[in-house]
Amino acid sequence: MITRREFLQNTLAVGGTTALFGFQHLEENISVGKNILSFDLHAHPGYFFARGLENYQGDAAVSKTLSEMQKGNLTGAFFSMVADVKTIKVGPDGVKPSRNFSTGEAWNDYKRQINGFKELIHGAGSAVVATTSKQLDQCLKENKVAAYCSCEGGDFLEGDAGRLEEMYEDGIRSLQLVHYHPNELGDLQTESPQHNGLANAGRETVKRMNKLGMVIDLAHATLETTKGVASISSDPIIISHSILTTDSNHPLARRTISSEHAKIVASTGGMIGAWPSGLNKNFDDYIDNIFRLIDVVGVEHVGLGTDMDANFKPVFTSYLQMPQWIEALKAKGLNDDELYKVVGGNARRVLKRILG
Repeated sequence: MITRREFLQNTLAVGGTTALFGFQHLEENISVGKNILSFDLHAHPGYFFARGLENYQGDAAVSKTLSEMQKGNLTGAFFSMVADVKTIKVGPDGVKPSRNFSTGEAWNDYKRQINGFKELIHGAGSAVVATTSKQLDQCLKENKVAAYCSCEGGDFLEGDAGRLEEMYEDGIRSLQLVHYHPNELGDLQTESPQHNGLANAGRETVKRMNKLGMVIDLAHATLETTKGVASISSDPIIISHSILTTDSNHPLARRTISSEHAKIVASTGGMIGAWPSGLNKNFDDYIDNIFRLIDVVGVEHVGLGTDMDANFKPVFTSYLQMPQWIEALKAKGLNDDELYKVVGGNARRVLKRILG
């Protein structure tokens, strides 16, 4: 039996496709002109979230990554703060929580991080703080980067979903419910379950995020947590950075997802950002893993989730590799319309549905 990938490759070999940079998306008739609309579902440029902490790379590192985003023709990205950055440590077995927060500490650190994000982006001529999907289209026209602020981990809430209104007003447009430090919202992949999936505080958080118009990110969340969110969310959900499980014996295998897990996300109309971490053997293996994900959930539910500047042994190390990544997807068999979807069209669809 011929596989979907073999079919596409045979078709390309016989007939070819139209030029990569010059087609119009068939569904929405969005001309991509010189550059294809592209989006990264998860990035930490220069560890901007750690500004003022000992592991901060410096404003020059942020500027370097922003410059590479623009040169690589990245249209937009979720710039992710890290809620538990003060309470986690990297050890021989990966990232682990080292302590709990003191009362009010997480929320105070949220204020530090959001203020730092705004200062850095407002000082960068190549990027703009974005809160709507229309700004993504505008940035494509102006060759700028639409910087959507997100949070990795819901620890900032300290169990109080009412804080989402203030975060929304601050410009936060996506929240990843859990990270490495266990919190009040749900269970995470790398620690023992505490809530048997989605907690009551997590359910309230999901409902308020739906009402406000915020993207719900289930990266790092267990299958049961993801099922719980999918069962009540009125909007698509995403996993911003993960890949399908290939080697269950790998130390970081718990951060991967099963086919069942991936299909639950797709069933909501959402998407998964393919993660180019060291769980991939090399860049070519990463491309193969993207196609494995496409074969499981469909081309409408896959995108890019680099985890840039904070990834584990990345096989995609700079946004200057964006053209290489796009050409590799094309060479493996994606036609122009499919390429548009994976590179940025799927993200645009989700953002338009949720952010307006």
